[in-house]
Amino acid sequence: MGVAGPSPSFAGGPPGPVMDRDEVDRALARLGAEHEAIETSLLALQDHAGRRLLEGAGLTGVTKDRWASTEQAISLLWGYFDAYTAALDDMRELRARRRWPGREDLVELTERLRGRSVTIAGTAAHPAPSITGPAKLSEQFTLEELVSRMNELYASSLDMVVTADSVWSALPARIDLLSAELHRTRSLAHSVGVRPGEHPAGDELESITHELSTLRAQVISDPLAFWRSAPGSSAPGGGRPDTERYDRAARVLEDIRREIEAVLQVRQDSEERLLRLRDVLSRADRTLTEARSARGEVLAKIAASEVPAVSGPATVLQERLATAAEYRRYSQWHRLSPLLESLEREAEDELLRARESLTAVTAPLAVRAELRGRLDAYKAKVARHGMAEDPLLIERYDAARRMLWSAPCDLRVAEQAVLRYQQAAAEVLVPRQSGPSGPTDRRGDS
Repeated sequence: MGVAGPSPSFAGGPPGPVMDRDEVDRALARLGAEHEAIETSLLALQDHAGRRLLEGAGLTGVTKDRWASTEQAISLLWGYFDAYTAALDDMRELRARRRWPGREDLVELTERLRGRSVTIAGTAAHPAPSITGPAKLSEQFTLEELVSRMNELYASSLDMVVTADSVWSALPARIDLLSAELHRTRSLAHSVGVRPGEHPAGDELESITHELSTLRAQVISDPLAFWRSAPGSSAPGGGRPDTERYDRAARVLEDIRREIEAVLQVRQDSEERLLRLRDVLSRADRTLTEARSARGEVLAKIAASEVPAVSGPATVLQERLATAAEYRRYSQWHRLSPLLESLEREAEDELLRARESLTAVTAPLAVRAELRGRLDAYKAKVARHGMAEDPLLIERYDAARRMLWSAPCDLRVAEQAVLRYQQAAAEVLVPRQSGPSGPTDRRGDS
């Protein structure tokens, strides 16, 4: 894997000033602490759950390629660590020879601590042939360079392991929970007749089932394909799992679940809604019947008036209502639900249309009734003022009354007669400011 030992540069002397005994001891203590920290990190990486899962998984795609590189990096990392350990052991052994090392020992220790004193065999330093040239037989490092190289390899390896483990920890469990919810929804859907090929929601449930199955298999085999790195983050595992496909399936399932609940609600209150629909359509039919009867009366009693035609009963709605009853009888709730909703809207519209038709047809009768009421009101007012025996008022009242109580009644002529009576009554009731006090003949006004 790697060996440590003096390099050919020893003959030229150590790089920089020769370290004294205290500097050497402090450097060895620092290297010992670094060695312990590196060993702890490597062992933690070795025991990481994500790494164990990666070793046993059937990987595909980007994860397969990345894990192949990471495995080589981890192997190289242990090779570097072994070389680092050997170099540290050699320096400790050299330092332990004498309590008070001589200059020759200090020169060698300085060279090993500061110089390129660690030689790594080519197969360990470059496990794969370089595409830029032939592989090196060996490579030399200072201890500082070796630690830096190990840190780089460790960071990239840990990032890959943590990323895969984060995806595996987040997505498969959520997919399994959603699949369980999907199973419950499918069972509920089947109970109300929502099945593939018979209802769009049934087809969507099949599509979600296939999507979740595919998604889970892809997450297990290629977790790195479902990772979004955090912009600007250099920490291992910086980012989050990509849950877009999962979230989309969850939203569609939630919509279907609500639709199924609506169908279940239809099953519970369908009888009451059908009875209410029959009542609304019955009222609409009765109103139209009343409008047709009123139209005949208007045509017989009112002359020179445009009376709108009255349509027949809503046979199409009655047929659809019968279809709805059939759906309920055979428990086809998924078909009954949208049909009831449209029937309820259209039945209310039909009742409103029937009422408007009745109002339009009876409008001339309402006008005649209003004219009759106005004529009698003015007659009563004149009588209260003791002018009921006025000849002109009697003449004009009788003329208006004959028109309003005869058939057919010409409303336009009758209205003019009522207005003439009103004008005559107003003239009688308003006190005169000047003129003879005796009776005045106003027959010419008629």
